[in-house]
Amino acid sequence: MSLLDMLEPVYRALPEVKPPETKNPLNKRIMWSAVALGLFFVMGKISLMGIVPQRLAYWEQLQTIIASNMGTLISAGIGPIVLSSIILQLLVGGKFINIDLSDQRDRARFQGLQKLFALALCFFEGLALVASGQLLAKGGFFWIVVLQVTLGSIILLYMDELVSKHGIGSGIGLFIAGGVAGTFFWQIFRPAVGLGDPGGVLLQFVASLSTGANFLLLLPIIVALAIFAIIVFAEGMHVNIPITMGRRGTGGRFPVKLLYVSNLPVILATTLFINIQLWSQLATSVPILGQILGLAAWATDSPFNLFQEILLRISAEGLFVTLSTMAPQMFQAVIYLILLIAFCIVFGIFWVQMGSQSPEAVAEQLQRSGMYIPGFRRDPRIVKKVLDRYIPTIVILGSIFVGLLAGLGNMALGTLASGTGILLTVGIIYRLYEELAKEQLAEMHPMLGRFMGG
Repeated sequence: MSLLDMLEPVYRALPEVKPPETKNPLNKRIMWSAVALGLFFVMGKISLMGIVPQRLAYWEQLQTIIASNMGTLISAGIGPIVLSSIILQLLVGGKFINIDLSDQRDRARFQGLQKLFALALCFFEGLALVASGQLLAKGGFFWIVVLQVTLGSIILLYMDELVSKHGIGSGIGLFIAGGVAGTFFWQIFRPAVGLGDPGGVLLQFVASLSTGANFLLLLPIIVALAIFAIIVFAEGMHVNIPITMGRRGTGGRFPVKLLYVSNLPVILATTLFINIQLWSQLATSVPILGQILGLAAWATDSPFNLFQEILLRISAEGLFVTLSTMAPQMFQAVIYLILLIAFCIVFGIFWVQMGSQSPEAVAEQLQRSGMYIPGFRRDPRIVKKVLDRYIPTIVILGSIFVGLLAGLGNMALGTLASGTGILLTVGIIYRLYEELAKEQLAEMHPMLGRFMGG
C-alpha cells in the first residue's frame, strides 16, 4: 500500500466546502467572492493577542505578495497554501509520488493530499514566524500566538476553497490583488501624520518642489504604470491555431497566449523564496544547514529599490565609484534574476500539466467539443502533435517574461510596492475580467459555455 493510499482516509475526513448542486448564477458567484475579499480585509485588521509591536521593513515588501499582514490573523497569508502546492509539484515532477495528473481520480487525490499538507504547514509556518522572531511573543504567549496565526491561515485556506467552488476567480488571486492594491494607493496618497512623517509619494514630491523637484520620487509610479501597460499589451499577444467546428466545418481560431500560464509561476517562485528566507533564519544555529540555507537566502533575496539607489549614488559619487562600490549588490541582483526566471520556468511547466492546460488535455477538450484542426484527421493524438509545436515553447517564453518583469520591477519600485506584486495584481485583474466576460457569454450561450468550462 502506497503513502497516498494510507493517507486517503485522513484527507477524505477533512472538512470541506461543498460545491453547489447546480452552478451558481454569475451575480451570486460575484457576491461570494466579494464576501471572501471583505473577510480577508477584516482579518488583516485583527491584531494578534500577546505580541510585541515591531516594524520589519524587509517583510513589508514581501508580505503583500503572499497576502500577509504581519501582526494580524493573516500573518502567514497564503504562504502555507502555495508552499504545499510547490512541494507536492516538485515531488510529483521528480516521480517521488506516483500521481497521474491527467487522471481525474489521481487529480482528486492530489488535491486532497495538498489540502492535508497545507493544514500541517499552517501550524509549522505559524511556529516558524514566532520562533524566528518575525513575530515577537510576550512572555507566556508563545503558543497562543502560534495558534492564532495557524487559525488565520486555516480560515484563508477554506476561504480560497469557498471562492474556487462558489465564487469567481481564485481566492489566492483575490487576496493578493486586494493586498497589493490597498498598499499601492496608500503609499501614493497617504497623508502625513505628525511632524516627522513625510506622507505618501505625491506629498513628498510636492514638498520637494520648493527646494528643486526630485523627480526620482516619481520613478516608482512611472515604473508601475509601465508594468501595467506592458502586461496589458502582452495579454493580447498570442498565436492563433485554426480550428473547425461542427459537421459543416465552421472556421475559427484557438488562441495560445504568450501569458499562457498567467502569473502563477511568479506566485509559486516568490513564495518559495520567502520561505527560504524564513527557514534560513531558523537554521542559523545549525552549522552546515545554516550555511547552506544562508547562501540560498542570499541568492533569493530580492534587491528592492536597487535602481533608485544606483541613480542617487551616481549623482552623488559618479558612475565609476558607484559601479565599484555597488558591485556586490549588482552581482547578487543578477543571481536573483537568474534563479527567479529558472524557477518560473519549472513551475510554469508543472502548472500546465496539473491545470489541464497541456497539449494532451487541450486536444481532448477540443475533441469532446466537436472541434478539430482543418487538414488533419479528427484524432486527439494528431491535434496534440500540432499543439506540441506551440504550447511548450510559449509556456517557457511566458514564464521567462513574467519572471524578468517581476524581478526588474522589484528593483525599480522602491517602497511603493514590489514589481512582483504589481505584476500579479494586473494579471489577476485582467484574468478576472476575462473570466467575467466568459461567464456572461456562457450564460447567454450554454453550448459554448460547456467548452469553456473544459
